[in-house]
Amino acid sequence: MVRASPGDMVFSFADGRIGAWGIVQAEAYAAPKPTEFGNTGHYWGNEGWLLEVAFQEAPVPIPTVAFIDQIAPLLPAVYSPIRPSGHGNQGAYLAGISDDLGALLIGLIGAGKAVRELLPAIGDTSAPVIEDIEVVQAMADIPETQKRQLVASRIGQGLFRKRALLMGAQCRVTGVAEKRLLRASHIKPWRECDNFERLDGANGLMLSPHVDALFDQELMTFSDSGQILLSKNLDPEVLRLWSISKPVISSDFSGAQAAYLSIHRERTGADGLIAL
Repeated sequence: MVRASPGDMVFSFADGRIGAWGIVQAEAYAAPKPTEFGNTGHYWGNEGWLLEVAFQEAPVPIPTVAFIDQIAPLLPAVYSPIRPSGHGNQGAYLAGISDDLGALLIGLIGAGKAVRELLPAIGDTSAPVIEDIEVVQAMADIPETQKRQLVASRIGQGLFRKRALLMGAQCRVTGVAEKRLLRASHIKPWRECDNFERLDGANGLMLSPHVDALFDQELMTFSDSGQILLSKNLDPEVLRLWSISKPVISSDFSGAQAAYLSIHRERTGADGLIAL
């Protein structure tokens, strides 16, 4: 409670579903247990913390059990508000979640437009993800199972991640092979893909988070032989601070991956590429 700050977003989970979202209005302060609790919540003390949140009903309330295949991979390892089964965790009254899970939930409950209006600072990375998730949710010509696969692919999870791992389970730049620390990044941007390409493992690279940031922002790309190529817009100081030099793994990409990489190189090298 005391870690929450004004402007933070909170999701309300009750009766098995996420039915509301809200924005923290002020820092938490000491207060007595609300009188409307009466004799319920007997295991709570009479004194605690009060966090003021301005809630709105979710346009599309979602039962977490029905969407747990998308939610589960993004749940916190400890103090998770939702159990892997999709049911609530009574031991976690208020818990922190990742930006990826927040973006997923915003998109699933259809609150993207309202959130963007209230939180314009969400723009740089989360807003496109939220918009794309809402686009998928609005598709009327595909089954729900495919919708879930496409949504999961947008945040580098699910079937897309499994297929990308089959193409290479290490970060080529850092050599990290711990799957929990790698992101599944689309080579051809998700928004420009058709539904097949969005789930195609050949359109994926497993990258360390900081390398994924450079790749996703089209500041770094690769040659077909695995050489690192840099955008002229990338500050060399970033490479020094992140200790990025030659790739740990330097080998040819498959033909299918190379086809996607040619598209990424065109986007990254609009004004020329620099070999590292």
